[in-house]
Amino acid sequence: MGRVEGSIKISPLLITLSHISDLRPRISSIRAEGKSVALVPTMGFLHEGHLSLIRKAKDECDIVIVSIFVNPTQFAPHEDLEKYPRDISGDSERASGAGCDMLFIPSITEMYPDGFSSTVSVNGLSSVLEGEFRPTHFQGVTTVVLKLINIVQPTVAYFGQKDAQQSVVIKKMVNDLNVPVTIVIVPTMREQDGLAMSSRNVYLDPVQRKDAVVLSRSLDLAKSRIVEGVRDPQKIIAEMKELILSTGPATIDYVEIVDADLLKKKDTLIRGESVLIPLAVRFGSTRLIDNIIVTV
Repeated sequence: MGRVEGSIKISPLLITLSHISDLRPRISSIRAEGKSVALVPTMGFLHEGHLSLIRKAKDECDIVIVSIFVNPTQFAPHEDLEKYPRDISGDSERASGAGCDMLFIPSITEMYPDGFSSTVSVNGLSSVLEGEFRPTHFQGVTTVVLKLINIVQPTVAYFGQKDAQQSVVIKKMVNDLNVPVTIVIVPTMREQDGLAMSSRNVYLDPVQRKDAVVLSRSLDLAKSRIVEGVRDPQKIIAEMKELILSTGPATIDYVEIVDADLLKKKDTLIRGESVLIPLAVRFGSTRLIDNIIVTV
């Protein structure tokens, strides 16, 4: 049995902390022993995708710290902050089973105390794709990620490929600001039918859940067209959109083919280059993102 803190059952195998002042001395002791530290930042409601990050971190580092923080600054006022799924008890058990050594679960006031007014922005990369539809999103992401890296001071930080643009933005921030951490991107984990694992999948009703598989099917279609020799991105995008809209009610925010590093739209595909094919589609009120990287 786990111990109970308030109404939350916490795994007895985990050190669970909520205050920066408690976390930092422990990290200092670990680093003084010459051990490597991994950080896996999450917003909780852990699924197999998150657990794959934790397992990889445990394989490659001595100590794994998982943060759980539903970051309010990356949500716009009309988005799903209040209803975002939360399950700290289950997260504790799952994280422990995957190899996590320490959970950091700060409050909003711990991360953003009264008078907090500093932010981090990555210009350019943050204003395209997701940035067109969620203009304040990446400023919230980069600010909280840099705070977590500064707090934990990890050797390596792990992120998922499903949030491809986030990964590009964070790598750029770390490089531009000379942050002494290695960023590792872990492949997207998928359900058996191909749907990318996401905490927001629980919002889908049974019909929407079935329809949402079309996202991975459309990405497979794009890859097939590139393998077949199609070099016109707009032709591929049009076929992807046609497939998505033919499956069931859906609203497409974007489907694009962009440079995998610079996120610039491609006019033509060049042999040997890597391209990112990201998309964002709404099924009812649920907005899902997915992507693949293809070498032409």
